[in-house]
This record gives sequence, structure tokens and C-alpha cells, in this order.
Amino acid sequence: MEAILQNIWEITTIYGIKAIIALLILFFGRLIAKLITKIVKQLMETSKIDTTIVKFVGSLTYIALMAFIIIAALGQLGIQTASFIAVLAAAGLAIGLALQGSLSNFAAGFLMIIFRPFTVGDFIEGGGVAGTVEEISIFTTVLRSPDNKTVIIPNAKLSEDNIVNWTTKGTRRVDLVMGIGYEDDIDKAKQVMADVIAKDDRILKNPAPQIALVELADSSVNFVVRPWVKSGDYWDVHFALTENFKKAFDANSISIPYPQRDVHVYEHKAEGGR
Repeated sequence: MEAILQNIWEITTIYGIKAIIALLILFFGRLIAKLITKIVKQLMETSKIDTTIVKFVGSLTYIALMAFIIIAALGQLGIQTASFIAVLAAAGLAIGLALQGSLSNFAAGFLMIIFRPFTVGDFIEGGGVAGTVEEISIFTTVLRSPDNKTVIIPNAKLSEDNIVNWTTKGTRRVDLVMGIGYEDDIDKAKQVMADVIAKDDRILKNPAPQIALVELADSSVNFVVRPWVKSGDYWDVHFALTENFKKAFDANSISIPYPQRDVHVYEHKAEGGR
């Protein structure tokens, strides 16, 4: 009987000490995990990373650290953790394969939020559509199209395509092609167009507008007209110049051959940068 009690005492002592150490690992490990998570969040906030990313990475860091601490505590109790780790790895792989599309969207959203190729309010073109950015989330980006439609684009599709940001530079060049008849005076036509441009206060002085003869076409002598404007004035100026050039040509007896050919047509971007 004494031997049995001795064995019970030894077992209790050994496993009691292991249990106490395991509890200490859990207790202090949890404190350390919270501290590391807090430091990670502070570093990301200092770098002005999006709040959504900060919260997600903070939660992911804490969960990963706690998983490591729990495994360490179980190992201290003598529990074989190799099979447990293998089960977690298999489950993680299965979940990763099942959520492959979502994870690719998440990764793309994560990178876009960090590197910021565009921000809310920018007018962009990407993923086969164009519109004003209304929201950038982890999985999708929401655009408002020029005709006021809500377009939700998966981040993976957006990041795989070329992204054109029409807002970020602050200015845009208006590209027009204006044609006159072969019998008309080239210098007079250039001066008429220059006068029309000079009267529009929305057109920037620097860079200077460009008016150049670009082509001797079958039925017209074509000029490229390239003034610079603020991004928000692009389409207003585009439409106004087209109308005012026509009126000025009529007033100065300069013919516009029919049909008028405009090689720079981006009607799908109408209202861009507003």
C-alpha cells in the first residue's frame, strides 16, 4: 500500500509540476502575444496603413501566437502534438483550396491598400470598367460608373489588369482632331483655334496648348488640338471646344469636311474625373 501511495505521489508531483508549467506557459504566453500584437498594430498605424488591414493583421498575429503557445503547453503535458499539427496543416490546406478565389481577392486587396494605386474619390479604369472609386475593401472595390451604376469588382481581377488613374496627376490633356478643307487657309484656321482656346479660362497656360497639322487626309487637312486642363474640367472643356471650334469656323468661313473624323474617342469615359 505504501508503494502504491508513493507511486501516486510521484505521478501527481511530476504531472502537477508539468500542469503548473503548462498553465504558466498559457498565462505568460497570452500576455506576450497581446504585447506583440499591440506592437505590430502600432507599427502599422505609424506607417498609416488602412485600419481594416491593421485590425485583420493584428487578429491574425494574435491567433497564430496563441496557437503556438497552446501547442507548447500541450507538449509540456506530454501530449504528442505532431499529429495535432498535421491535422491543423491538412485543415488549413483544405480551407485554402476551398477559398482559393477569396484568398486571391484578399491578397490583392491587401496589396492595393498598402501600395495605394488609387484612393476613394479617384476616377480609374480597370477590370474592364471605368468609374469613381467609392470603397476599397479587403475582397472587392466599389466603383460608381459615369451613368451612376454601382460596379463591384473583385480585387484579384482589378490587380491583374492595367489600372489607369485619371485623377492622381491632377491635370489631363484634351485630345481633339479638327479638320478643314484643302481650299482653306491653314494659318487662319490655326489662329481661329488659338483664339477659341485663349478665351477659355479653364485651359491651363502651362503646359502650353498644342495646335499642329497632323495629317493630309482624303477629304480634309487635320489638326491635333491638345490643351491641358484640370482633371475635373476634362469633359466640360472637351465638349465646349468642339462646339466653339465649329462656331468659330462658321464665323470665319472655314469649312469642316463631312464626315468630321475624330481619332480620339473615349465616350465610355464620359464624366471622367468629375
